[in-house]
Amino acid sequence: MNIAWCALTPGGLALAEKLRAQIGAGVVHDAKQTASPAAHMRELFAAGNAVVGICAAGILIRAVAPLLKDKKNEPPLIAVAENGGVVVPLLGGHRGGNALAQKIAAALGAAAAVTTMGEVRFGIALDAPPPGWTLANPQHYKKFAARLAAGGKVKLHGEAGWLAESALPFCADGALTLTATAQAAPGGEGELVFHPKCLAVGVGCERGVESAELAALVERALRGANLAPQSVAVVASIALKADEPAVHAVAAALGAPARFFDAGDLEALAHRLKNPSAKVFAETGCHGVAEGAALAAGGGAAELIIAKQKSARATCAVARAAGLIDADAAGRARGCLSVVGIGPGDAASRTPAAAAAIAAAEDVVGYTLYLDLLGAPAAGQRRHDSAIGDERGRVRAALELAAAGRRVALVCSGDAGIYALASLVFEEWERGMAEAAWRTVEVRVVPGVSAMQAAAARAGAPLGHDFCAVSLSDLLTPWEVIARRVQAAADGDFVVAFYNPASRKRARLLDRARDILLQQRGAETPVVVARNLGRGGETVVHTTLGELRGGEVDMFTIVVVGASGSRTVQTVDGARMWTPRGYESKK
Repeated sequence: MNIAWCALTPGGLALAEKLRAQIGAGVVHDAKQTASPAAHMRELFAAGNAVVGICAAGILIRAVAPLLKDKKNEPPLIAVAENGGVVVPLLGGHRGGNALAQKIAAALGAAAAVTTMGEVRFGIALDAPPPGWTLANPQHYKKFAARLAAGGKVKLHGEAGWLAESALPFCADGALTLTATAQAAPGGEGELVFHPKCLAVGVGCERGVESAELAALVERALRGANLAPQSVAVVASIALKADEPAVHAVAAALGAPARFFDAGDLEALAHRLKNPSAKVFAETGCHGVAEGAALAAGGGAAELIIAKQKSARATCAVARAAGLIDADAAGRARGCLSVVGIGPGDAASRTPAAAAAIAAAEDVVGYTLYLDLLGAPAAGQRRHDSAIGDERGRVRAALELAAAGRRVALVCSGDAGIYALASLVFEEWERGMAEAAWRTVEVRVVPGVSAMQAAAARAGAPLGHDFCAVSLSDLLTPWEVIARRVQAAADGDFVVAFYNPASRKRARLLDRARDILLQQRGAETPVVVARNLGRGGETVVHTTLGELRGGEVDMFTIVVVGASGSRTVQTVDGARMWTPRGYESKK
């Protein structure tokens, strides 16, 4: 759980720092230092963080109210009085909110104002089992809870300390049943079934096996032993298969992480295999992949309950651990590189997906200015700064970190795929395909608000009809190519967003692009020049194509040139530029 400790006052900030240190997790946010504290807390909540506000409960409620739609997916929202006397879990009680509130209260010597029926009466939330457990039939919970609240007695089948140690009204002949098992069971209105994450599925396969074949083999093995897929804690294999799509597809289908072991680790378990193979040893360096991986992931006391089963090109086996399996401690994870567009700069323009990717990362990599713009959201991660011209170096550094099994966010301004680093990541990833570790990396591109979108929004609606974007930087693209593209934009009467319009060494390129456009459209064509969007010193200037001068812009500027039909209208709030789409002719 990612925790965002949000404070609005110096006293609240001190308490937030104290709680973060005592709980041992999370990032402290001085929300008062943001443009809009409410918007900042709303962004953190939307990104899936547990938000703990050292402030009045009403402030938090009003901040997140527009986002409240589905209680099953909403993260915890907790209000803590600045004097530390009261802790109130407002939302997400059964998604960890009540437990976190109780931890905070214990750290403060206060009381948590928990109001949900299960915790108040029985000290337990049956619809929110602890980590490592899954409620198999949540659809039956409401009617089960109603019978329990009406005085129903409960009997327990199976072993689950968290259930046995609760204050539930246990009775040997109770009409209600709680079942703890790794076996598949339907449950019902009078029976809740809880599955422990105690199974490790080991798989092996030929290179390029179809995902459907491996998935069918695993499903057949589990079904044949009547094992619940929800009890699968991990899908494991040999490190050689860390880049095999089928293995990851099976893990995703089971909702379990994929973990990988070196051949030496698996060979150390050869004496415990039921089907050791000299052929497999010759090919991989261990006498069994599926059985060995299942045992390795299950831990020292694991029992091989399904020996190796085969399909045409794959194998699988299943081990049961003595207790719950901690997937984070089992083998090596697949690294993930998220290429994240953080928008023009301010937190209010950052998408929830971008904020979530940064919060989930262990490492953040980027140009120093962009990392500084992140502020508190990146305070809990390892930071890797890069110089402005070292794009290839920062991409390779991010890939190396991800190849080591870490969760990495590579930060770009604007949108990661628009004149940013996403394309370079794939270029370098393809170039490094010979490096086995790089092939295992999951690469995700997280979109952001591009500079042209931000400029257009500030200016009015200049991108209301067909538009294009052209970078005027000739560092990577020859001017002849750029000029040809500008000419094509002029011929097509597109609105044009010019990125990288000028620098000290190429101040005249925008003037040359302007002259090309002036051959096709009038000098009175409206233009918007936007600089430092979302940052201190932001300016948005309305001018015309005839008055546009390259010496008045820099690399922190984007220029939006209208099409022949674009217009500027004066409003109470100043000039607004817009491009009609043709609705006036629609009957």
